Amino acid sequence: MWLEKLRLTYFKSYEEKAFVFGEHVNCIVGENGSGKTNLLDAIYFLTLTKSAFHNQDALGIRHINDFFLLDGVFNEHGKHIQITCSLQRGQRKVFMADKKHYDRLSDHIGLFPVVLIAPDDTDLIREGSEERRRFFDGVLGQAVPGYLTDFLQYNKILTQRNGLLKFFAERNHLDEDLLETYNEPLIVLSQRIHQHRAAFMEKFVPLFYKFYEFLSSGHEKVDVIYESEVVSPDFPAEFRRNRSRDLHAQRTGKGIHKDEYVFEIDGVTLKKFGSQGQQKSFLIALKLAQFELLKEEKGKTPILLLDDIFDKLDDRRIHKLIELIDTGFLAQVFITDARPERSQRILEHVKADVRFFEIEKVLKG
Repeated sequence: MWLEKLRLTYFKSYEEKAFVFGEHVNCIVGENGSGKTNLLDAIYFLTLTKSAFHNQDALGIRHINDFFLLDGVFNEHGKHIQITCSLQRGQRKVFMADKKHYDRLSDHIGLFPVVLIAPDDTDLIREGSEERRRFFDGVLGQAVPGYLTDFLQYNKILTQRNGLLKFFAERNHLDEDLLETYNEPLIVLSQRIHQHRAAFMEKFVPLFYKFYEFLSSGHEKVDVIYESEVVSPDFPAEFRRNRSRDLHAQRTGKGIHKDEYVFEIDGVTLKKFGSQGQQKSFLIALKLAQFELLKEEKGKTPILLLDDIFDKLDDRRIHKLIELIDTGFLAQVFITDARPERSQRILEHVKADVRFFEIEKVLKG
């Protein structure tokens, strides 16, 4: 499965641009600010129905225009599938496969798996638990059928329950029967989502170990530990017993939205005690484990997007990534780089077909 053609209309910095990509390595070069990352984001958007870098779809519309259009053609075993995404300001985005509308956007997730390695990945280590949950939920949403539906439903009910808690607190009144109509589905969905996450981690963590060892010359022990209070058989009772605290805080204090993924190195926190090199290896190992797990679960090799990767990694880790291209583990790869001569040097001995695309910076008049 690979992206053969892509046309962008009024997407971010692009007025209108069409590309015909190669099946293997596509290197996007150009000055900083020319739109290289925007091109990767267009691919990400077309595969996952959202931007990789912001939560507001309207930010994808070129500032002087009223809509954007992304039109791509994927090649899957010789069969061509056209995916179209459009967004008009003030309206809902539209996704179509071969000109047929999706009933639900979530039906599109996972059909064209993709993995992005970008400079902002360091937020997984630096920031709080929400960033780590977002990463793993993104992988699960692509890999596990039904997960995204449960996850979206959970968040919808959670928002409604929090609104109800605020309503009760403001009026100093509690309707226990009404609150219970939200408690029960949240408990059931928490337990089901926890089962998905726990089963997923049993597959994911061994892959992560393998890739960290592949990337690192050290002998340190690394780990990703999934922690959840939902694992307790008493969770339903604990959830309900927390009612008074929930009312005081005006938000739900227990549930799957409180889960944590702990990153450790030699038994201590990676954020505090991991060197810069160890943290880089840790992050890339996470993404490569994501890649292989998606490959196994979907029966398709994901598209790999590498944003500004040569600027952030040392020669040894770059060599390891190139090794994965040469061995055929990776299939279609998109790489951005502001220094064409560096990309030429690094990729000149790659066995796979390499195509270069130069993006010219648009000057604002």
